[in-house]
Formats: sequence, structure tokens, C-alpha cells
Amino acid sequence: MVESIRKMWKIPELRRKVIYTFLMLVLYRLVSVIPAPGVDLTKVNSEMANLPLLDLVNMMTGNAFSQMTLMAMGITPYINASIIMQLLTIAIPALERISKEEDGRQKINRITRYVTVGLAALQAIGLVRGLGYIKAGWMNYVLVGVCMAGGTALAMWIGERITQKGIGNGVSLLIFVGIISNLFNGIVSGFSTAVTQGTTSGWVNVIGIVVTCILMTVVVTFVELGERRIPLQIAKQVKGRRVYGGQNTHMSLKVVSVGVLPLIFAYSFLAFPGTIAQLVAPNGGFTNWWNRTMYTGSVWYMIVSALLIIAFTFFYSSISFDPKQQAEQLQQQGAVIPGQRGKNVRQYLQNIVGRLNLFAALFLAVLAAVPTLLLRLAGVSVPFAASSILIAVSVSLETIRTIQGEMSVRGIDMDMDNVGFM
Repeated sequence: MVESIRKMWKIPELRRKVIYTFLMLVLYRLVSVIPAPGVDLTKVNSEMANLPLLDLVNMMTGNAFSQMTLMAMGITPYINASIIMQLLTIAIPALERISKEEDGRQKINRITRYVTVGLAALQAIGLVRGLGYIKAGWMNYVLVGVCMAGGTALAMWIGERITQKGIGNGVSLLIFVGIISNLFNGIVSGFSTAVTQGTTSGWVNVIGIVVTCILMTVVVTFVELGERRIPLQIAKQVKGRRVYGGQNTHMSLKVVSVGVLPLIFAYSFLAFPGTIAQLVAPNGGFTNWWNRTMYTGSVWYMIVSALLIIAFTFFYSSISFDPKQQAEQLQQQGAVIPGQRGKNVRQYLQNIVGRLNLFAALFLAVLAAVPTLLLRLAGVSVPFAASSILIAVSVSLETIRTIQGEMSVRGIDMDMDNVGFM
């Protein structure tokens, strides 16, 4: 691995990209510790509310939300806005026509930025007001909305600059940095507690955290790299004096093509009723029932979250992969699947994608339940969610592939087997 890093560092352009990415990530983390004006920090530090949504937002922002900093909303509104625009592009014909224009993607991105800033302001004011952390006076509402929306806009700008001038996907790297920060703080906190208390249970908890983290990383990496290869035969085509095609290749389908989105959707969906109830009627009957029945780690919470993860896996896959369109593209390219002809190709692809989605849905559901099961069965409190490990591994592998591509273009081989997790 040291030799691979040395080769990478010798390339001036690649070295500049790595340094640029590192400095932009440092800037993001520095802004993440600046307190937002208009927030009652004394109240924040003394009585941090126990909302289900808090865990998800903290995971995405690296605890910036729990500290009510300028980056309290982080990049989350941008992700929500991107998902909303993606769904609206499918549902609204006008947006679909815009997306297919020559500069349509730029227009959609511009609209997404505006939606991001608006969502960030609304979420900031709504959540901070609901938690009771805004100081009295309408000016403080304006300050919270403007400052936290400005923090999200800055995070979005940093992510886009990293994507254009740095290494890897900028938005993913911002989330990755927050997750690593949470994981590091969790391990350090567990270690400090074990040293201070000096009890066997404290050290068992620390060992359990480290072992769980390693095992989950290995399993997620193995599944993330898995793919289903469909053999293809490309027919010969004669154009002038040249012969094209006439070769055997394959089409690769990822085992977990939906990534972490089903987990995020399911957690957000489950957090919504409890959060609204807590904000509207903190002592109401529904709020008490929800807190008593659907708290994180309860049996009903695990069952409902697993069903939602399975449902969202199939839903997102249905809008991201169209077997009919894929079959038409193969036909246009003169590629055929051995043993499949005509309409059978579409059905064949649909069956394969269905089986992959079933495995992905069950894998994500089981993965999401691991931290809760460890706490209930072994008493090990894991300071990270399953989605954290999945995001961290996915971003790491994608960044490594990007570096590998940069070095391959320059004719330098990089031993990826020694750089990855496995």
C-alpha cells in the first residue's frame, strides 16, 4: 500500500487534487464547529432532546446538528432535494423534457440548488423551533434560517468543487467525513469510559464495538463489490472495409445497486410521525403511544423498518433500472444474451433484477438490525448505524476506483488489492 501511495504522490496533478480535496474537507469540518447565532446554546448543552430524527441528522452531519452549528443541516437538504427532483422528473413531463435537452442537466441542477436552500431554511427553523432552542424574538428565527441555510449552501459548494477539482464525489465525501468523525468519537468515548470505570463490561463493550466495526466492514465490502455478470454476444457488423463486433462480453449488474437510499428513506419515514407528534403535541396520547411502542430498538420498530427497507429497495430499483429500455439498448447495439430472444430478453433481465433486489433488500434489512440486536442480546452499545458503515465503505471504494482511473490514464498501475479493505 505504501508503494501505491508513493506512486500516486509522484504525479503532480493527482497530488494537487488530493491536497485540494483534503483542504476543502478541513474547511468543512472547521465551519462545522462554529455555533449558529440565534440559538440558545445553554439550553442545547443542558437538555438535548431525544428525537428519532436526531440520530439520522447527526450521522449525516458529524454531530453538527447536536451542537447547533452553522452546518447543523449539513448536506442533508441537498440529498433530499436531489431525490425530490429525481422523482419529479419522472412524474412531471415538463421536467422530463427539460432533463433531455442539451443543457437540461444544468437546468435541473440549478433548480435543485434553489430547492436545497429553501429546504435547509425551512428544516432549520422548524426543527430548532420545535426543540425549543431558538431565542425569543423574530430576528433570531431569521438568523437561524439564514445562517443554517447558508451553511448548507457552503457545504453544497464545497461538494461541487471537490467533484470538479478534487478526487471522488464531493457530496459523498462530506458525508463520509461526518461518519468517520462520529465513529472515531464513539470509539474514543467508549475507551475513555472503560479506562475511567475500570470494569470488565466497559472493556467488553469496546472490544465488541471494534470487532463489530471490522466484521461489518468486511461483509459490506464483499457484498458491495459483488456483481452479476450476464454474458453477451455482439453480432458482426460490416461498415466499409471494417468489421465491428463479433465478440463475447458481459453486462455487469451490482448485487446491491440501490446503495444506502432504502435505509435513509426508511429511517426518515419512521422518524416523521414521532417528530411531528413531538412538535405538535408533546404530551398527547399518540405521542406517548409512539414513544412507548416505536422507539428505536423495539421489536415493532425493527419489524416496520425491515418492511420499509424491503419496499423502498424494490421501489428505487424500479425507477433506476428499466428492463424494457435495457433490452432495447442491447438490441440496438446488436448484442444478444445466449439462449434468449425477443421478448424473452426483457423477462430474463426482469427476473435477474428481481432476485438481486430480493437479496439486497434482505441484506440491508439484516444489516440495519445488527446494532440493535447486539444491544439487546449482548449488551454492546454500538455508536454507529448500519447505514454509516455502508456509506463509508461505498464512498471509500468509489474514491479508490477514481484514483485507480486517474493513474491508469497516466499508464501507472496501482495495486488495488493492497489498498482496499480486503
